[in-house]
Amino acid sequence: MKPVIGITMGDAAGIGPEIIVKALQNTSIYEQCNPLVIGDAKILERAARITNSRLTINPISDIKEATYQYGTIDCIDLDLLPADLPFGQVSAAAGDAAFQFLKRAIELAKNGDIQAICTAPLNKEALHKGGHLYPGHTEILADLTGTKDYAMMLSSPKLKVIHITTHVGLIKAIEMINPERTYKVIKLAHETLTRAGKENPSIAVCGINPHAGENGLFGNGEEEEKLIPGILKAQLEGINVTGPYPADTLFYRAVRGDFDIVVACYHDQGHAPIKVLGLEAGVNITVGLKGGIIRTSVDHGTAFDIAGKNLADERSMIEAIRVAVELAPKV
Repeated sequence: MKPVIGITMGDAAGIGPEIIVKALQNTSIYEQCNPLVIGDAKILERAARITNSRLTINPISDIKEATYQYGTIDCIDLDLLPADLPFGQVSAAAGDAAFQFLKRAIELAKNGDIQAICTAPLNKEALHKGGHLYPGHTEILADLTGTKDYAMMLSSPKLKVIHITTHVGLIKAIEMINPERTYKVIKLAHETLTRAGKENPSIAVCGINPHAGENGLFGNGEEEEKLIPGILKAQLEGINVTGPYPADTLFYRAVRGDFDIVVACYHDQGHAPIKVLGLEAGVNITVGLKGGIIRTSVDHGTAFDIAGKNLADERSMIEAIRVAVELAPKV
């Protein structure tokens, strides 16, 4: 059976509704999965007019009413927004609605009604004005699922990367790396790819220092202190992980196909290689959520400056849906 992918509209004052409509014009999406939008039907109808789409919107209140037929977008309609919501403006109403869309998607995922969540971008300022003081999607997902140990994973067609640390300064990131966190991220990578149907995935860990320390020549023994014990613990559990490897050659080897996923130690170490391969193909993934919930997202923001102008590029949304299908639990 094709998985049901719940697509949340994000901030409706941005490009989310437009890229959703544009993405769902592709017949290949319906060949891979059953897409279900969680949002506001009248805003989707406006997006369809803006993008000159012939798709029709099917407002529903219960997932059992979905048809999953190409040419029709099934939308669980929360009906939270005014039809004339201004484009490109920070709005408390849009921020609250973005939160409510995601909350409903999480409920559906917990109940097993959808197999993965794919999110259009939200605006953090609008989210806060709407009364939800979270840094972004990831923290909402972690809170509403009761998850403490999670990680950011990035995916492109040729490379997957999972991060030990993300949005902290480099000095702080190195301080935060420890054997237990290293082990947990390796295990999350293994569990995520295994659940998605990849047998015995090959995992490679980046070094922290140039040349992965080169036996103490660079750094202060961070690889030996912070990474290697976590790697060894995972190996003892039968996980196919090796490293640490020099980052300057590891990503080349991974793109070549030597490894299924790379464990990066800090934000730029993992993000830069993915983005060099193409911004339009990058997908942000939250892994480790309780219940095995997979969340993918476009790798760009709300783009308020072009919202409502039919200029938004839907390729990252298409890729985010594809990756959600790829990583959705196989049953």
